[in-house]
Amino acid sequence: MSGRPFRVLGIQQIAVGGPDKTRLRTLWVDTLGLDLAGTYRSESENVDEDIAVTGSGPFRVEFDLMQPLDPDRKPQVDKPPLNHIGLWIDDLPAAVTWLKARGMRFAPGGIRKGASGYDICFIHPKANEESPIGGEGVLIELVQAPPEVTDAFLRLA
Repeated sequence: MSGRPFRVLGIQQIAVGGPDKTRLRTLWVDTLGLDLAGTYRSESENVDEDIAVTGSGPFRVEFDLMQPLDPDRKPQVDKPPLNHIGLWIDDLPAAVTWLKARGMRFAPGGIRKGASGYDICFIHPKANEESPIGGEGVLIELVQAPPEVTDAFLRLA
């Protein structure tokens, strides 16, 4: 692990946005066949989303189909359309501490509960002078993997 106190285990979610989540649901659920697993709505995050899934158990991957509650307010969850990617992390607090010490820029909000109930935080898509490492244009969500996900991925390794 090269002194890194955490592992990226796999993809937890892919979040796509558009002005109308009905069109996203038509594509991902009705046409491609993902299962609709739930919804999430947050005024503070300016998001109304459907949660579609593929796979099962620890290898289930979410596709968050998002539209803004107010298209003129930030965050604009539909811009860019591929909003963010979520990665399972085996030790989120250790990852955040280690990455910050190496200059990683995180989005405001710190570690908190995400829409799926797991602890999450976001790597900011852009670096700055104070934190010279960012997501290189991609918003990256780090998601604390529950023990069964960690165990399943480690069995594959």
